[in-house]
Amino acid sequence: MPTDTHRAIEAVWRIEAPRLVAGLTRLVRDLGSAEELAQDALVAALEQWPTDGVPDNPGAWLMTTARRRAIDQIRRSETYRRKVEEVGREQAETSPDIGALVAEDDGIGDDLLRLMFVACHPMLSTEARAALTLRLLGGLSVAEIARAFLVPETTVAQRITRAKKTLAGARVPFEVPRGAELAGRLSSVLEVIYLVFNEGYAATAGDDWMRPGLCEDALRLGRVLARLAPREPEVHGLVALMEIQASRVGARTGPDGTPVLLADQNRARWDHLLIGRGLAALRRAETVLGDDRPGPYVLQAAITACHARARRFADTDWERIAALYERLAETSPSPVVELNRAVALSMAYGPEAGLALLDQLMAFPALRDYHLLPSARGDFLARLGRHDEARAEFARAASLTRNERERALLLRRAGS
Repeated sequence: MPTDTHRAIEAVWRIEAPRLVAGLTRLVRDLGSAEELAQDALVAALEQWPTDGVPDNPGAWLMTTARRRAIDQIRRSETYRRKVEEVGREQAETSPDIGALVAEDDGIGDDLLRLMFVACHPMLSTEARAALTLRLLGGLSVAEIARAFLVPETTVAQRITRAKKTLAGARVPFEVPRGAELAGRLSSVLEVIYLVFNEGYAATAGDDWMRPGLCEDALRLGRVLARLAPREPEVHGLVALMEIQASRVGARTGPDGTPVLLADQNRARWDHLLIGRGLAALRRAETVLGDDRPGPYVLQAAITACHARARRFADTDWERIAALYERLAETSPSPVVELNRAVALSMAYGPEAGLALLDQLMAFPALRDYHLLPSARGDFLARLGRHDEARAEFARAASLTRNERERALLLRRAGS
């Protein structure tokens, strides 16, 4: 039935689109043109597969179709001769068969890695990088990205369009950077993937506390990156961090969607397969790291591993977590890291220790409207028996959050 074929095409497209765009970008050296060619191949599949059937190798079929169209464009372009030399004269004169194409694309992983570095180029805004990465590598539509980040579709479309124009205007090379530039560009890639994950794990706004689909998209990108860059400890560290955090998703909300805090979660509902994968990724990171100092993602993964290894909340090794946060503060100092360190100190050494650090953090402008600061302060004060002050802090936290589920939780704590 055509409907079954259309469902098959949709599934194939979600899997193959990133590879297709990556390979075409290497061919035509223009991200916008590559995506247009990929869309042309999709249209051809929608026209032919309902009649002819889904081919045995649908990804290779799409790549063959797109390449033929690319070669036709090159033939018509003023730079035909130069482009033909890059692609190979024999490809311009004959249509490649499926077998030859599959052999040629054995290095497609390198193209995906290049595309990831292009989509996450630091010259783009964080929002543009996230949108472009989800579009090109996550396979999400503009509508899906807009729903995920609670912004209008036109906003997402404009971000993607501007990002492509910026990359084209700057003539960003389709390559993985080398040397000192690699570290900076890699941190940008990791930042975008973790941004996507965090938006799914703890939504900044809207009616739902979590959007698990975004967590899954980020995890998929992280796993791909780990296969493509196996000697980068921070890549494995990020994958470990996301795997272990994702293991808690099923326990983080009640039946009605109400948030469940870490101390109250039923750990039997944690996904132990994901925990195992996360701990394995952390071991890989530590093996690759050797005697070098761990980076921020490896340290954060080590912190989440402490939680994963504790059978009960009371068994958590808070002293080790506090020590790891101190190392993280040295490696990547930020007010948010200090806030998390204050929580760890309060659990390891008592609420007075955490409150002392929090009082210092209140001077940071970046935390002035950050709802988790008064939320943490309210928790420390409640544990000290200063309930009136605690309720005031929870009420202030509720007024600052943009997430409706979190606001309801904080208001309940303010009224208790």
